[in-house]
Amino acid sequence: MTSGLMNFLRACFQPGADGLVHTSSSDSGGRQDGLLWYKDTGQHVNGEFSMAVVQANNLLEDQSQIESGCLSMQDSGPYGTFIGIYDGHGGPETSRFINEHLFQNLKRFTSEHQSMSVEVIRKAFQATEEGFLSVVTRQWPTKPQIAAVGSCCLVGVICSGTLYVANLGDSRAVLGRLVRSTGEVLAIQLSAEHNVSIESVRQEMQSLHPDDSQIVVLKHNVWRVKGLIQISRSIGDVYLKKSEFNREPLYAKFRLREPFGKPILSADPAISVHHLQPDDQFIIFASDGLWEHLSNQGAVDIVQNHPRNGIARRLVKTALQEAAKKREMRYSDLKKIDRGVRRHFHDDISVAVVFLDSNLVSRASSVKSPNISVKGGGISLPTKTTPT
Repeated sequence: MTSGLMNFLRACFQPGADGLVHTSSSDSGGRQDGLLWYKDTGQHVNGEFSMAVVQANNLLEDQSQIESGCLSMQDSGPYGTFIGIYDGHGGPETSRFINEHLFQNLKRFTSEHQSMSVEVIRKAFQATEEGFLSVVTRQWPTKPQIAAVGSCCLVGVICSGTLYVANLGDSRAVLGRLVRSTGEVLAIQLSAEHNVSIESVRQEMQSLHPDDSQIVVLKHNVWRVKGLIQISRSIGDVYLKKSEFNREPLYAKFRLREPFGKPILSADPAISVHHLQPDDQFIIFASDGLWEHLSNQGAVDIVQNHPRNGIARRLVKTALQEAAKKREMRYSDLKKIDRGVRRHFHDDISVAVVFLDSNLVSRASSVKSPNISVKGGGISLPTKTTPT
């Protein structure tokens, strides 16, 4: 790596104004090491888990959570585990909103239906989208740019021996399944992704908008919806869902020349249902920042071949080592680069590894267990500092 680039990076390395690391108030027992937050091990209803988050943006745009125990408003249950990975873009507001409201919405609809189902999850996503639209509508007169903030949303729910995976955007859930005949653990991708770099997603967008030849555009060698965004489904991004928010005073770079009648992006999640088997060992839930640098099988191999304690942190570190290698620099030098500048080397990365104990997974969802809540942390700006 050139000395000039390293000098530039050192010049950009600036700690917080008061010299302190500021951690999220909801880190629930997690630890902070520079830009890395981690909770090496914890127990959920169906087994163990490990979480880690590394920040690249000046404000952490990723949010994540694991909620275990009662999945409804009533003590009668059902009981299970909820995992959420929310990869924000344009700012942290949408992913933070999802982190605060999606699980609560899920509990409300589970109570109404008195069970977990695809319909309950879909309604929880819809209520969260509508809630954020209300925030945008309220803040539009004073903070119009919030209309261009959005988030991917990946959710896993384990309940009554069934795993539900719901997704908007390009975060990913990967199952590690034991092949008894060989002893290998095979990677099985569980989530459908909504990124127009994938040809089938481009075709879906073109079929949904047959009258718009510019619905997907190749811009600077990257496919983008209307030349603006790579994902086709999200929470938020209201400027591409309601044309009344695609006008001044929204920044010109987000405004389309022609008004649109129907939403360009969708908030309808792809939901799959998997009946867990004894050979299903673990699930890796992660934002696309991890998958940019690790293959599905590569990530599963790491989890399978190393101790459970700290495994999410190990996945993050491996991804960062790969990111450093691609830029022909040392991992130790990458770690010295502060948030903001760090985004030129890798994205925010959030990882949750959820291990499955078949004895616990097969238990009835009415078996009571303690409520556990863990939310991934990050570094906040000091209160007296205004982000630039």
